[in-house]
Amino acid sequence: MKKSLLAGLGFAACALAHAGAPSLPSPHVAWLPAAADADVDRAFSQARAEKKPVLLYWGATWCPPCNRLKATLFNRQDFVAQSRSFVAVHVDGDRPGAQKLGARFKVSAYPTMVLFSPDGAEITRLPGAAEPERVMGVLQTGLAGGRPMKAVLADARAGKSITINEWRLLAFYSWELDEAQLVPEAQRPALLAELAAKAPGAEGEAATRLWLKALSSGGLKSEAAAWTRFNKLLSDPVLVRIHLDAVVDDATELAQALSADDDPRRAPLIAAYDAALAKLQGDAALSRADRIGALISRVNLGRLGQGADTLQPKLPAALVAEARDVSARMDREISDGYERQAVITAAGYLLGRAGLWAESDTLLKANLTKSHSPYYLMSQLGSNARKQGRPDEALRWYEQAFDKSEGPATRLQWGAGYLNALVDLAPADAPRIEKAAAQLIGEAALDPGAFSMRSARALQRLGKKLVGWNADGQQAAVLQRLQARLDPVCAKVEAAERAACQGLLKKAS
Repeated sequence: MKKSLLAGLGFAACALAHAGAPSLPSPHVAWLPAAADADVDRAFSQARAEKKPVLLYWGATWCPPCNRLKATLFNRQDFVAQSRSFVAVHVDGDRPGAQKLGARFKVSAYPTMVLFSPDGAEITRLPGAAEPERVMGVLQTGLAGGRPMKAVLADARAGKSITINEWRLLAFYSWELDEAQLVPEAQRPALLAELAAKAPGAEGEAATRLWLKALSSGGLKSEAAAWTRFNKLLSDPVLVRIHLDAVVDDATELAQALSADDDPRRAPLIAAYDAALAKLQGDAALSRADRIGALISRVNLGRLGQGADTLQPKLPAALVAEARDVSARMDREISDGYERQAVITAAGYLLGRAGLWAESDTLLKANLTKSHSPYYLMSQLGSNARKQGRPDEALRWYEQAFDKSEGPATRLQWGAGYLNALVDLAPADAPRIEKAAAQLIGEAALDPGAFSMRSARALQRLGKKLVGWNADGQQAAVLQRLQARLDPVCAKVEAAERAACQGLLKKAS
């Protein structure tokens, strides 16, 4: 998901089993739904028999970037046509037990798209946030006999010759979703800088993208040459369009990497950056999600140096008016449900970042009945209320979001967020906190994937929060009762996950 949007939504995340089977990502692709090892094994058996690669799509119903893919990529005629050359597998992270598949393939963030060879070797992870045309290009390159990125990376680092297409796959690899498949996260910035220096053609497509990723991740220092190179990129609409997702999604990180708050070069950099983003925002050939993403980055750049939590930032009046007008226009124009989930959630966040809190609340409330996953918007409303110092209202929205959420992984994630908010905003309400924690333990007992990947992380956050709540020992009795509920759950989980289950409340009890 877009980092700026994710950061602004607090604990918002995924959905449970009251709903029926999740719908497939698109109607004209032969998606094979998978929620267990046997489902995936059948898909790979088919792939071997048909000598086709496998494209695995990992997503969730509520997820705005997943809905963006459904509205802009999976419905494209060229994607539909290309799908005949691979076996398409859809793993909905909210199918019971599906989080175990996340652990098997080392995928966590929604959405993640992974291309495999017929024998199951991972070729590459696609850049789902990139413009659809760019994603299609990477997919087609990977399908054309692409080697696994591990082998390509090893050759590139060893100084061996690799093809231009392999450099392109490295450059457009979804590094943020790597999950330490190619490199531990802490080593990623240095690796990206190393690859940027080795890529052929100092300012070629692959070298430029690797350089942008290295710069935004902290792998490169700001030097005069970097300043010149970045300004040159901003002045070239073609380059900006090629690297749209990096330019837009990493705008704050790139600006901060190139200039400190007190750097006199900051103002002209922001002016040039804003102009490039404004051109993207006005490009009718781009999706509404991309265009509103460009506007969000313009607002975030305008907020630099004003404090991350500033409720009423000082922004140009024209920019604030654009935030209001663009959000209202897109709300009027959108008719597709997938696009609405992707864009309106972004618009709600945009309005808050611009200081238009009342407009944000009004937009989100008006879309509750129009959204197929209203609990996501409820979480945003809770976040809005919390930021503005209205704790009781925030808790009401968080509780409603949890109550309405669907899917085992989502319910654990939303429930953990609700409990975290309870501890922060109403720490004296022990009965309410205990009730929420007990409900989550009960729901974890029903899902075989509760102690894998996203669900495990949600439960770990829950446990850590409860341990902190009992730091003075005043809630020891509550924690003991919760431990008594947890013990029989842990006794039934797989041996490999039992220690994690047993350790959730160990310190507290």
